[in-house]
Amino acid sequence: MSSVSSALGNATIDLNADVGEGFGAWRITDDDTMLGIVTAANVACGFHAGDPRTMRAVCRTAVRRGIAIGAHVGYRDLAGFGRRYLEVDPAELVDEVLYQIGALDAIAGAAGGRVAYVKPHGALYNAITTHTGQATAVVEAIRQYNPALPVLGLPDTQFLQLAREAGLNTVAEAFADRAYRPDGHLLPRSEPGAVITDPYEVARRSLRMVVAGEVTAADGSIVPIRPDSLCLHGDTPGAAELARAVRSALLAAGVEIRSFVA
Repeated sequence: MSSVSSALGNATIDLNADVGEGFGAWRITDDDTMLGIVTAANVACGFHAGDPRTMRAVCRTAVRRGIAIGAHVGYRDLAGFGRRYLEVDPAELVDEVLYQIGALDAIAGAAGGRVAYVKPHGALYNAITTHTGQATAVVEAIRQYNPALPVLGLPDTQFLQLAREAGLNTVAEAFADRAYRPDGHLLPRSEPGAVITDPYEVARRSLRMVVAGEVTAADGSIVPIRPDSLCLHGDTPGAAELARAVRSALLAAGVEIRSFVA
């Protein structure tokens, strides 16, 4: 994957967003608006959120607009929105991740598209940064399904290291609307200030990460970060406004917004 240049005007970045995170009659994300802003769509596959009809609607819109479709795989945890850690046997987790990718790929194919990458969700995303068994399981599921699929993850973590060792293409991402710890991991949502909702601040932080390659952690320390993609959470309050602010700030600074999917 291409690295991000720190020179103003020469940087490129992908913008990904979590979408399709409703269930049945309940709608959480403004999918139509977000898919007019980003270049990659992390589509919920029915385990932490999402259902076949929602998945199909998102895929149709993504295909029509040329947005890359990604499988947003998570724990089987609709009640907790996939944000609760589950002690899943690694062999079972392989099967569950395979199931989610395959389901979305079938629906994307019916819409004229395909699953182009995989990104774990929520508690699973956080767990596999350090949990060897679950990280290995997610990598193995992707490898078995299609080893050409890139994976999105937090930089300098066990998950991306294992993915690289398995021959997968890895995409390092940063989070526009989340606070960071000094070690480069995300500040837990349970802590004050973990989610940033001010459009100016989110845009300023995003531009600094892409152009300067750094972000200020919650304790005031500077954390180096070189993202290939920026995540814009679709369920954050005012998500569409935040996404527009980030996109506008990047374009105004001469940053090229481009999907990492070939």
